[in-house]
Amino acid sequence: MTFTRFVFIFLIITAAFQSPVRAGDRRDADWPCVQPKVPQMSVAAMWDGPSIADVGNTWQDDPKIRDLVTRLAARRTPLDAAQTTISGFITGSDAEKQDKAKLLFAGLFDSLSQQRSEIMSGIERVDRKQKELADKIRSDVTTLHELQDQPGTDESKINALASQVEWSTRIYEDRRKTIRYVCEAPTTIEQRAFALARAIRKALD
Repeated sequence: MTFTRFVFIFLIITAAFQSPVRAGDRRDADWPCVQPKVPQMSVAAMWDGPSIADVGNTWQDDPKIRDLVTRLAARRTPLDAAQTTISGFITGSDAEKQDKAKLLFAGLFDSLSQQRSEIMSGIERVDRKQKELADKIRSDVTTLHELQDQPGTDESKINALASQVEWSTRIYEDRRKTIRYVCEAPTTIEQRAFALARAIRKALD
């Protein structure tokens, strides 16, 4: 890899961290996604059924509800299959249906909120590592330039540092691509929560 290539890498990484589209929410320096950062999902935005204010964690006391929440919250479970399962579960008298609906929605909201929070925290951790790595690459490129300008510099030192910069750059690029993909996950989870809430509400009606 030539020095010109290192300068190009330096400029690309610098631009990535200065770009106005880098962060969806500029109030949070550790949020790299184009999608706006919404810290928490809203019950009111998803649910117009019976209030779950009195439910708390009681949904966890029912093994059947707990198992159902686990299966429905998993993104590997197709939405159409989840909707069919919900329809078959919300049965009985009006009071029984309301109780089941409240517990099921509360459980799904809690579980999906936790999934979403964990993913968002992971995104922020990786972004902090990206900043540290970008700083290191910039520093190494500068050092490499200085070594190349010094007469009589040991060529092995230049080659070793060049290899290090190349490896660090590959890691940086791989992480950048991963972050771009994972940034979609919080929105995907919100959409799933809304779809499941709608299915519960439909079964309740």
